[in-house]
Amino acid sequence: MEFNWQGIMPAVTTKFNGDDTLDIDMFAHNIRAQLKAGVHGIVLGGTLGEASTLSNDEKRTLTRETVNIVDGRVPVLINIAEQTTKGAIDAALKAEDDGASGLMMLPPMRYKAGDRETVVYFQTVAQATSLPIMVYNNPVDYKIEVTMDMFDDLLEYDNIEAVKESTRDITNVTRLRNRFGERLKIMTGVDTLALESLIMGADGWIAGLVCAFPEETVAIYELQRAGRIQEAIDIYRWFMPLLELDIHPKLVQNIKLAEVATGIGTELVRPPRLPLMGDERRRVLEVIKSGLESRPILPDYKSLAIES
Repeated sequence: MEFNWQGIMPAVTTKFNGDDTLDIDMFAHNIRAQLKAGVHGIVLGGTLGEASTLSNDEKRTLTRETVNIVDGRVPVLINIAEQTTKGAIDAALKAEDDGASGLMMLPPMRYKAGDRETVVYFQTVAQATSLPIMVYNNPVDYKIEVTMDMFDDLLEYDNIEAVKESTRDITNVTRLRNRFGERLKIMTGVDTLALESLIMGADGWIAGLVCAFPEETVAIYELQRAGRIQEAIDIYRWFMPLLELDIHPKLVQNIKLAEVATGIGTELVRPPRLPLMGDERRRVLEVIKSGLESRPILPDYKSLAIES
């Protein structure tokens, strides 16, 4: 499949049964809800997917199941978050074998690699796979920043095609576009900066709350793409208290609670994560309840004419 770096791509949660096995039925139910809403791709095994707790076999199962469910309608990405270059290459080759369309790739985990080490890490994996790669640039959470100068070196490799821009610096979208033009596709990765990033030229949004609210998320993207900015802003303003659940250490638990409220998930997480309790749980449920009570009526966003 030719990879189009655009639109809404949910960083989906991983669903578990009570015995800590994968809940493939609920996982498939959520993926189908995303597809029905009109998402443009699926991202597996990211932070929201509880990647650090998944075995290699579980990641492969999720990839194969998703490829089967989407049946060629949208691309499927799997996240690469490994400690060694050897491990990253192995994960990339397995993803390719399992039918993934592309890779979302973090810098080396645990070890705080220097600039040259980080660049060589990405380049070495790029040489080992034919899959397109999106560099996940999130120095806030992962403590390594991929700088503009580093991208100069990375873009010598044709299959390094995109960045998940999660620096929290909105001006970075303009800097990237000014320096690299269309050579580097930009996918915003911060829910609370998403519309701003799209208006400033980002190609798409790797989204979190889309897991529970797929239609509203896709509507925001399609409305701004059609030039109906005020309508996109109105939905975005309604959405913001919910989107803020994503920029929190317990984003997984928060978003899974939201998925329960909209009927497309469960709140089961894999230990050491635990479901929310007490005042923390009540606060999150109140945000979700308030959002549901004031949920906007959406236009027919799938039929919008794109502004020329």
